Amino acid sequence: MSREKQWVLVADDDGSMREALGMSIGRLGFGVDLAENGKQAFDMLPNRDYRLLVTDVKMPQMDGMDLLKLARETKPEMPVLVITGYGTIPGAVEAMKNGAADYVVKPFSVETLESAITGCMTEQAEAVVRQTAKGGEITIITRNPRMQKLLKIARKVARSDATVLVQGESGTGKELIALLVHAESTRAGGPFVAVNCAALPEHLLESELFGHEKGAFTGASTKKQGKFELAGGGTLLLDEIGEMDLQLQAKLLRVLQERKIDRVGGGMPIPIDIRVVATTNADLRELVNKGQFREDLYYRLAVIPLELPPLRNRPEDIEPLIDFFIESISPGAEIQLDAKEMLLANTWKGNVRELRNVIERAALLAGNESISSEHLALEGKIGVQSATGAKSAETGTARNLRDVERRTILAALAEQGGNRTRTAEVLGISIRTLRNKLKEYTLEGYELPKGGNGDSD
Repeated sequence: MSREKQWVLVADDDGSMREALGMSIGRLGFGVDLAENGKQAFDMLPNRDYRLLVTDVKMPQMDGMDLLKLARETKPEMPVLVITGYGTIPGAVEAMKNGAADYVVKPFSVETLESAITGCMTEQAEAVVRQTAKGGEITIITRNPRMQKLLKIARKVARSDATVLVQGESGTGKELIALLVHAESTRAGGPFVAVNCAALPEHLLESELFGHEKGAFTGASTKKQGKFELAGGGTLLLDEIGEMDLQLQAKLLRVLQERKIDRVGGGMPIPIDIRVVATTNADLRELVNKGQFREDLYYRLAVIPLELPPLRNRPEDIEPLIDFFIESISPGAEIQLDAKEMLLANTWKGNVRELRNVIERAALLAGNESISSEHLALEGKIGVQSATGAKSAETGTARNLRDVERRTILAALAEQGGNRTRTAEVLGISIRTLRNKLKEYTLEGYELPKGGNGDSD
């Protein structure tokens, strides 16, 4: 903080709150100007070079959201701290998307206010943000401003029990965000339970989610708790929610509204205490327009919507991710300039997951050598042509890798008796990826193990 006195502008129509904010901020050593509403605050903006704007949301003449937009247009370098009531958390999240630096929820302590103000005024120490959850189980690395803002929002909303919808292409890190929300929440000590809505047909998914009583259907020899019960006190991740059948969507909506479940074949509703995070790579609004997803369920899930940008829209993240993956997979390994140039020039249709897989494969092929362009498998080929004009050629190594992959998948399918769901779980891939692979093999003339059209089709 410089020796010259710095000023903060406060806008709040509640006189008592306005005075209390002024006193608290003044104790931090700032000069404080007070405005009774958004219009008065906007008129005061040209009077000083304000270091921070603190504004309530609901005010007469001009509310906090309109003030935020105008302030961002006239003084984009000035951070804005939004104050909101508990019931308007989604609005505060929207404010952050529109450029607010942070928000605090009423009622808040003096310490919370001071911490938020300090955070708004503190410059990012590093260009690359390493977001590590409590316990260090996950690490998210980005220098992209949009991603940094999204991570900040995710950490803030984690403190509430609001339902979170994480959208984005496959491989962008949706489950990592879900894990971050859980790890930063008051439920972090509880279970984190994930269920893939695309992996099971409707009749099995209902039992998987809600459980069943003994004798509820053929094969139900014992009572079973569903994922909603198993996630009690913690977080339930509904992965690929866009794949859920419409009939089951109606049952899910009822559960989210009533916070009770009915086991299949059960007679009494069972209360649940969980936080729900849903993820999808589909455009749910488009599915709603097509009649393939319930609009009321969409709004129930999207209390806090977070949309992850694809890697091609955050090219500044590729290099730090390369360094992070190399250090994680093969500590001390080096990468040659030609290889890094190829990685930076790639379009990454598979996003961060594809980048990690390419680095892992290259590290294995390189062994004790530094990673070069010859070790990279981009678009299914080793040594694919880079944007700088490097030679492109499919080597025997690439063919061998695909042969090994095919043999591994078909062998696993045979071991599982043709059950594609179990095969995908054993291989650690999604059921959709497995289906696509098997379709390729069929078109290439390979015979699938008997029972290949298993219970997951």
